[in-house]
Amino acid sequence: MKRKGRIGRTILCCMVASLLCGGCVAGEKTATLPLEQVKKGNYSAKISCHDPQILLGNDDTYYMTGSHQIIAESKNLSDWSYIANGNRMFDNIFSGDLPAFSYVGKNEEGGYSIWASNIFYNEVMGKYLMYFCTSSSYIKSNLTLAVSDTPGGPYTYTDTFLYSGWDESTIGKTNVKKVLGKDADLSRYYEYGAYNNKKWPNCIDPAVFTDEDGKMWMVYGSWSGGIFLLELDEKTGLPIHPKESSETVDPYYGYRLIGGGHHAVEGPYIWYDKESGYYYLFVSYGNLQREGGYQIREFRSKHPTGPYEDAAGNTLQAQEDYFNYGLKLAGNYSLPSLEKGYMAPGGQSVFADREGNLMITYHQRFDQGDEYHEPRIHRLYRNGEDWLVMAPFEYHEEEKQPKEKTYRQDEINGTFYMLNHGHDVGSKLIEAKEVNFSDVNISGGMTGTYKVKKGKREISLVIDSVPYNGVIEDTIDEAGNRVRTITAAGSNNESIWAVQYQGK
Repeated sequence: MKRKGRIGRTILCCMVASLLCGGCVAGEKTATLPLEQVKKGNYSAKISCHDPQILLGNDDTYYMTGSHQIIAESKNLSDWSYIANGNRMFDNIFSGDLPAFSYVGKNEEGGYSIWASNIFYNEVMGKYLMYFCTSSSYIKSNLTLAVSDTPGGPYTYTDTFLYSGWDESTIGKTNVKKVLGKDADLSRYYEYGAYNNKKWPNCIDPAVFTDEDGKMWMVYGSWSGGIFLLELDEKTGLPIHPKESSETVDPYYGYRLIGGGHHAVEGPYIWYDKESGYYYLFVSYGNLQREGGYQIREFRSKHPTGPYEDAAGNTLQAQEDYFNYGLKLAGNYSLPSLEKGYMAPGGQSVFADREGNLMITYHQRFDQGDEYHEPRIHRLYRNGEDWLVMAPFEYHEEEKQPKEKTYRQDEINGTFYMLNHGHDVGSKLIEAKEVNFSDVNISGGMTGTYKVKKGKREISLVIDSVPYNGVIEDTIDEAGNRVRTITAAGSNNESIWAVQYQGK
């Protein structure tokens, strides 16, 4: 009887152990799909919006705006419909003497350019404020303001408040002397009698944010003298011009943040992140055409006025090798499940969804021989070093990965497809290489090591002797495949992505 009892207890213990293990063996190789079984496809927003910006309205609807008088709406960030498309965004901008264009005039094609709209809800004014630019040349531009009671508009033009590209013959059409004084010495703004655009900004691409104390700021600029910043008066939405004057502060244009020398740096957007305490500055490098090398870069600072540093700890001024500065989040790339490769991402902005998840939106061109573009929305994650890294695939509502999701070292194994975005500004389409993750080693098209942080979703990698810090994410890609992805930032200002296509 005693022997039978011991045997019974042994069998029972084995059964319990089996149930607790759930049939999983530590280190078991993850089931992955062979490439011939991977579905191919691309998400389509079914609208086109250059330089997109998204905000969540007080009516719980997402609104997107951008260049060329576009406003669109969505309830889920996936299905978009136009409210305005080349018209109906303003109710008075083309009325009367066209004050929004009285300084800049018509563009080279004989029309009027309206670019890079940005909507901000001003709680003090109780209004939605639209900041946008009108422009007629690569330096002759101004920043303007319109207001509305609703995020979808229409917006009423109210003021033009910042000008660039002026000289002695046109300064009378600006507010420069009103701000600086009628007898102000303006020699600092000229070179050989003309506006010095290598030192001073082109007044386009405005974007408004609030700092940790709730103060309003506007970042702006494109090419020319770089990216600048002005504080805004919450009672009017208009600039508070600095009183001081130095190499980094101008009494008219504000604080000089990065860039200069008429280099290809534009489309600034600043996001203050309460969790990390950083102000993240995103910009686009390159030319916006499909083969222009357009791409997204990131800097950060503990103060809204800077200094802004990249992942290598450097600041960008007017260096000729500007492309070596700034963490490159994304450029031209292709992944095995994408039917069309992606080209020239840029014109980016950042927002938080209903659940507080950080998102980046930008316009995307394609490897299909034309300049057609659509907006894209990808998740942003903080890595272990508090850099914001970008998910490889378009976000969709079903993703909603719980924040407490964690991984073990032995769960990250098998075949992945990895790419390095590099740091160049070029037209090459970067394709993913097949690699194998096993134990702690990466082999195949790229080689190195990896380590998953216990109890976290963080992963550290060393690829070709360069350390990267990233985040693991399980989601569904644009073709409907179940995927495990890794997105990581390196101390060399390069980002790597890895994608694993998983079986059921």
